[in-house]
Amino acid sequence: MRIFVTGATGFIGSRIVPQLLAAGHQVLGLSRSDPGAAWLAAAGAEVHRGQLEDPESLRAGAEAADAVIHVAFDHDFSRFAAHCEKDYRAIEAMGSALRGSKRPLVITSGVGMGMAAHGVTASEKVVNLEHPNPRSASERAANRLLEAGVNVSVVRLPQVHDTRKQGLITPYIEVCRQRGVMAYVGEGLNRWSAVHVDDAARVYRLAVEQAVAGARWHAVAEEGITARAIAEALAARLQLPVKSVPTDAVAEQFGWMGMFVGMDLPAASALTRQRLGWTPAGPGLLSDLARLDV
Repeated sequence: MRIFVTGATGFIGSRIVPQLLAAGHQVLGLSRSDPGAAWLAAAGAEVHRGQLEDPESLRAGAEAADAVIHVAFDHDFSRFAAHCEKDYRAIEAMGSALRGSKRPLVITSGVGMGMAAHGVTASEKVVNLEHPNPRSASERAANRLLEAGVNVSVVRLPQVHDTRKQGLITPYIEVCRQRGVMAYVGEGLNRWSAVHVDDAARVYRLAVEQAVAGARWHAVAEEGITARAIAEALAARLQLPVKSVPTDAVAEQFGWMGMFVGMDLPAASALTRQRLGWTPAGPGLLSDLARLDV
């Protein structure tokens, strides 16, 4: 297949591209910059110039492909809700180019959308559009396209990591470094699921190849690691003290990160492993944090 990949030069996309090429696919990679275009060309992919803020460029990329993997996202989490709505518009634009065909569109969401209730482990069977996480916008867009007959499926991500980046943990580290302490909320028992970036990339490849309309896939290797364990691993690596912060001091301690740090986001992936034949093989989150690039 000729697969249009948004975010092709990003953290996850740059791992998806070589996996697709190795599997015999052609890649049309989205790039907004000359360095990104040069990287794609060197990797053996075609270049499509455009950006998330330009829906027409996204629509054109989708029209020129047999399938689409949408992994691009603006990771300025201080404006998270606005960027989730931008993602909604991007998904709509690409989906409009695929209407009337069976060409698959694989989009990205978060594991929180699979939680039936607070504290309940997220499942691929659940689509909770009432979850307070603004990322629900992406799955609302997916549902609208499904109703229009588009072959869309969703890869839900936990904290995606290697030794360089770790999802929301990366800005968490920056905030804690500024404060001089690795802090967690209360007893630190809230959990974050996780996956190594190479394992996540493989889920996208399998998802686009199987093209199961309406499927929700969980790229989850570890169901739930406590915030306290994460803070302690980082404290050891960065040589910072650890402390508990009461709930009423979260905003003062963490700033804009306060809306995320206390979230409990455990997630299962048994159905994804079984149906996609996916077995994660990369290092665990705490192992990567112990070897963090500093």
